Amino acid sequence: MNLFRIVFPICFLYLLFSCKEPAPRPVLRIIPSPAEGYDLKGTFAITAATKVLINSKDEKLRFIAGVLTSHIEKYFGFANVIMQNESEVKQSIFLNLDENLKFGKEEYHLTVLPDGVVLEAATPNGLYYGVQTLLQLMPASPKQLTELILPAVEFKDYPRFAWRGVQLDVSRHFMPKSFILKFLDEMAMHKLNTLQWHLADDQGWRIEIKKYPRLTEVGSVRNKTIIGHIKNIAGIDTISQSGYYSQNDIREIVTYAAERFITIVPEIGMPGHSLAALASYPELGCTGVPYEVATRWGEFRDTFCPGKEETYTFINDVLNEMSALFPGKYFHIGGAECSGAVWEKCPECKLKMKNDSMNSVQELHHYFVGRVNKMLIPLGKESVGWDEIIKDTLLKVKVVVAWHGEAAAIESAKRNIQTVISPARYYNFDQFQTIPGKEPLAVGGLLTLEQVYNYEPVPATLSSHEAKSIIGLQANIWTPYMKTPEMVEYMTFPRAAALAEIAWSPKASRNYAWFKKRLLVHVKRYEAEGITYSKAEFKAITN
Repeated sequence: MNLFRIVFPICFLYLLFSCKEPAPRPVLRIIPSPAEGYDLKGTFAITAATKVLINSKDEKLRFIAGVLTSHIEKYFGFANVIMQNESEVKQSIFLNLDENLKFGKEEYHLTVLPDGVVLEAATPNGLYYGVQTLLQLMPASPKQLTELILPAVEFKDYPRFAWRGVQLDVSRHFMPKSFILKFLDEMAMHKLNTLQWHLADDQGWRIEIKKYPRLTEVGSVRNKTIIGHIKNIAGIDTISQSGYYSQNDIREIVTYAAERFITIVPEIGMPGHSLAALASYPELGCTGVPYEVATRWGEFRDTFCPGKEETYTFINDVLNEMSALFPGKYFHIGGAECSGAVWEKCPECKLKMKNDSMNSVQELHHYFVGRVNKMLIPLGKESVGWDEIIKDTLLKVKVVVAWHGEAAAIESAKRNIQTVISPARYYNFDQFQTIPGKEPLAVGGLLTLEQVYNYEPVPATLSSHEAKSIIGLQANIWTPYMKTPEMVEYMTFPRAAALAEIAWSPKASRNYAWFKKRLLVHVKRYEAEGITYSKAEFKAITN
């Protein structure tokens, strides 16, 4: 049935006798702020008798409807029936999935009137984000109710950027599967849609590779860890740190993410940041001597040996197994913080450079990254890398994550490479949130909520054409000083809410004072969901 015939009589009769005025800021409770929002007159009451109507048997649509009904039952104590019906929309919540609507992939329109609620989108993605907004119109704290009152509103909402991401490091400190699932829910409530999952580094290998069992037998175990900051080591913790995800774990997590319209981009550190792999298979390094899973933080000289064919065989095998587990189109191949100093003395590397007419270890680095990039093509994957890889002007990488700052982002965008803005200064969430003496141990630096919110990710010097290469932004959660899931949450929230608003909402609507007022309501949801968060910059309402 044509949605116009359903919605228009409701909307027209209501609006004919009411005054629809643009709110000075789109509706009080919503984070991230909608692209277009209007406060209308009146309210709609959801009761146990209110039906949730869907217009097809699409499994994703039924799941989305279930997200809504499960939330209402969990928070407010009554269950609503989901029905496939589009003829009786009055006094109901109607989720309309219509691919003929000329909406963007993640766009939705939501109207709440005294006669009912209509949420429409052209894709399941859009409907899912619309439901996330609808949930925020409800009270933030759980209460047993006989009716749930929603304010009358109208939204036409869509994101500013396609890539709205978080990078989570589980190498330095392993995070259990249960927390990864919870973290995905926390991303979804902020309309974040990309998790870059940092699965292997010097301090731990965290994914099962069946062809190379020593990666988890050896590489996932760190026998000791420094105590204190890397610049002020207070001692050594001899308690073993370990953990990895089985391939079945990965499949479960990937499925869970996909249901919430989150793409997981797996990342393996290479050619540097590879000590955990080298401890497992020392023949892949330049010296061949026994290596140790790193017990401290920072950068290390030892890397995969780019002069040995065995290295590329190993990487190709790993990519093949991982590509089968991660159906998304992107794979992050690292490329960061690799000096190549050890290559200058390595016989295999020197021979490789001579045979291929390379004049520097930088060219050897380019060769390594380029070759790994080519391995992904037959696997149907597109490569993502840190911005060090743009030093190779010939490399045809798909996405660059620009972490060094604006200069790297500008260089990448000017080359028409899809660029994710991720400057360490503003988006590394391992920094202190307020005065260091009052905060848990962190890497250093100061990154306040206000600084995250007020940073404009698109460099002003880019032309409008060049700016189109900026596809999104990403926070990075590095975990050397985050031993527990609670500490990850504390360092992430509410800074991730600020990042989410910058990633989703129109630039013109940005207002930090207004954001903080909405945040006072939003943190009640954190408390209801058991999310640990920092109160460094505001006093949360907790009653």
